[in-house]
Amino acid sequence: MVAQLSVIPDRHLKELLIFTKLVALNYKNSSMKLYLNYQKKAPLLFILLSICVSLQAQINQQIKKAAYADSLRLVEIFKDLHQHPELGFMEVRTAAIVTKELKSLGYEVISGIAKTGVAGIFKNGEGKVVMYRADMDALPVKERTGLSYAPTTTGIKEDGTETPVMHACGHDSHTTWLLGVAKLMMTFKNEWKGTLVLIAQPAEEMVQGARAMVQDKMYERGIPVPDYLFGMHSKAIAVGKIENGFAERFAVTDQLDVIFTGIGGHGSAPEMTKDPVVMGAAAIMQYQTIISRNIAAQEAAVLTVGAFNAGVANNVIPQTALLKLNIRWFNEKTRNTLLNNIKAINEGIAIANNLPKELYPTLTMKGNAFPLVNDTGMVNKINAALTPVLKSDNIITNTPSIMGSEDFHHLVIHNNKTVYDYMFIGIANPALVAKAKLEGKSAPFSAHNDNYRVDLSAIPFGTLVGTLAVLELFKK
Repeated sequence: MVAQLSVIPDRHLKELLIFTKLVALNYKNSSMKLYLNYQKKAPLLFILLSICVSLQAQINQQIKKAAYADSLRLVEIFKDLHQHPELGFMEVRTAAIVTKELKSLGYEVISGIAKTGVAGIFKNGEGKVVMYRADMDALPVKERTGLSYAPTTTGIKEDGTETPVMHACGHDSHTTWLLGVAKLMMTFKNEWKGTLVLIAQPAEEMVQGARAMVQDKMYERGIPVPDYLFGMHSKAIAVGKIENGFAERFAVTDQLDVIFTGIGGHGSAPEMTKDPVVMGAAAIMQYQTIISRNIAAQEAAVLTVGAFNAGVANNVIPQTALLKLNIRWFNEKTRNTLLNNIKAINEGIAIANNLPKELYPTLTMKGNAFPLVNDTGMVNKINAALTPVLKSDNIITNTPSIMGSEDFHHLVIHNNKTVYDYMFIGIANPALVAKAKLEGKSAPFSAHNDNYRVDLSAIPFGTLVGTLAVLELFKK
């Protein structure tokens, strides 16, 4: 095939590339004119082009067949991961499974990055470096799906308390897809040249894992800097659909803790105390006025208090109350408004309660993530490669940015090369999606909820999409 292509006149090569992209993108009217032109005026080119398209279609079908043929193995891995969820930076068991699987496939493995992070590297000749990342951590949520493989394990939170744990955001499917892609990239290694880097990342839910891996010198440990970074996330849209859009996809987030300190005492004598529970409750209500009264209606911003921890007894006023906040925004001015007003509200409550300065509330900044902005060229490249396999209406590109956040891109944002694409994969049973729409719901369930479930048919589907996307990135 290479020898045949070498005889094509240079004047036709550019047109050939344009035509091939048009076919891939399914621009039927535009491509048909070129198609007929080549058939009449450049029969050799027409024949070679037809062969190229036919061979690529055959390879795509072989990959699809292989992805679904591996379903039984991958589904068992997925069920096992689902049944044994682990919180951020505690993914010891999950990391061990990833390490074992990657080593068995022939990858060079570097483990223990930022405690539990794993990297698998396979050098397959000269070419681009493509990094594919999956996150591993679960959430402190008790599962109520009724699945036979629902978890029964518990975990220990940052504050030392025990909590139920579940994969309420689909990271078990993300890890499984990574292992499926790892195998198929080896099976079809004659179809690509370059270096593949597979990253199993800890602590995405804490918005800390990607930054922690970089700070733990992952690139100094022998992991090559990627030309492209690619990742996928589960979403409650129908299996068979993907969302791969342009520009800003995720908002910026900050996670912060606020501690109100008062004077504890007996519940029967509140006049002798300074009650931090009342202070925290007042703060929660006042924080919401920042969104409604300090930020323009056209600006997107979210302030959520995810936890309010105070006291242990019915008749004891505690000394402290902890509020766990997260804020989301798209521009620095909005962020400053949020943070400045949180601090002002905290101080105002302290003054209203006549607290001495040493008891004023404290604010601790924790994890944060920058806006996730997909590269347009990379999105187009991947979507074009997927179009021959997925129906064009199953590749959704026009969804708006969401207020959710990701730290995936923090693996590369401080590198010289920062090209990345992050897409959503449909994991919901199509019948459940259809039923939800009839009921007026946007989705049958949502992430971070106790009823989040990944349909098992999404395991081979995500593996197929991930493999085709990664393979495309190695092409010139």
